[in-house]
Amino acid sequence: MMPATQASSPTANDGSTVVLPMTKVLIPGSFDPLHLGHIDVVDQAVELFGDVVLGVLVNFEKPSGLFSPDQRVQLARASLSDRPTVTVQAFGGLAVQAAAEVDADFIVKGLRTPNDFDIEQQMAHMNHSVTGIRTVFLPCRSDLGFISSRFVREISANGEAIDHLVAAPVAAALADRFAGPSHE
Repeated sequence: MMPATQASSPTANDGSTVVLPMTKVLIPGSFDPLHLGHIDVVDQAVELFGDVVLGVLVNFEKPSGLFSPDQRVQLARASLSDRPTVTVQAFGGLAVQAAAEVDADFIVKGLRTPNDFDIEQQMAHMNHSVTGIRTVFLPCRSDLGFISSRFVREISANGEAIDHLVAAPVAAALADRFAGPSHE
């Protein structure tokens, strides 16, 4: 597949610009909420591949999480609005089904720790065995590797600052969520 647009242009060893074809990738996750580690992986994927779909994966039959699937999509769109090759949408079902739906060439998964690798490698092998799609692992920046959505939710629920962990739209939504009488 050779789309008309192109990914960012790296420099070759001789100093010339290398033009790469744009490849579409899916970054699946719950993103409840999206944090700066996720955004770092999105930025790396844009640089490497060009066209990124952030897939908010949900089980529509089981409502769960701090934010609804629609809220997660809206928060991710607001947080990534300055990245023209990134789209955000919700998907039910499996990540491989979402990848097929958007015609993704690869699934991209961010890694923070060795434990992430163990889990993600098993999923990558399973996904490949089911549909043939490959998974590319991208480590987030070391200064963001400690961030998790669960920690962000807990810290915010207990009234501590999370602005340095999430994009402004997410920080505002968390502040609104936990501003009620039961969280004072």
